[in-house]
Amino acid sequence: MNKVLMIRPLAKAILCGAMLASLQGCVGLVLGGAVAGAAATFDRRTLGAQADDQSISVKADLRLPKVAGADSHVNATSYNRQVLLTGEVIDQASKAAVEREAKTINGVLNVSNELTVGNPATYTARSNDALITGKVKASLVDMKTISAGSFKVVTDKTVVYLMGRVTQREGQVAADVARSVSGVSKVVKMFEYITEEEMRTLSPGSKVQL
Repeated sequence: MNKVLMIRPLAKAILCGAMLASLQGCVGLVLGGAVAGAAATFDRRTLGAQADDQSISVKADLRLPKVAGADSHVNATSYNRQVLLTGEVIDQASKAAVEREAKTINGVLNVSNELTVGNPATYTARSNDALITGKVKASLVDMKTISAGSFKVVTDKTVVYLMGRVTQREGQVAADVARSVSGVSKVVKMFEYITEEEMRTLSPGSKVQL
């Protein structure tokens, strides 16, 4: 696959947002505004799952840092009620405690614990991760054979985690695209696979599943 991708306007918007977030420390900006609104249009989660994911994320942000302690940095990403834990904790006991707490949050079906033991990442490292996430999202948007809005991208210490309800084909394409992005050290696929037929029924224009 050609590693030099022609980036269309929407992809440029995502990348520029990531670059601005990297410079200002406002990582949430990447997910905000019209770009996020456009991506949400193609979300394959049910409306109920989307609401649960928002609730899970809020509860995780409130509860997990208290369990991890002041010298830790924990991120919890929920997609279709599947929670990914990334960041750093002070020891293995804290890592296990955070996972146990995450599993008690209402609506959580599964927890993937990718926390590492060590000092919290620096501002520079987090900014670099935000920039990589933006570049991966922009590259996914530029691909015409997949729906970029069906993917959730998380980067931690240059490792890219890909989540989403996708087909085997879409997942492989997305992983190949992510690997081609400068600065990515590893790509981890955490997909919920669906069939090509299911994908077509979930495409824009089909009836929304509640």
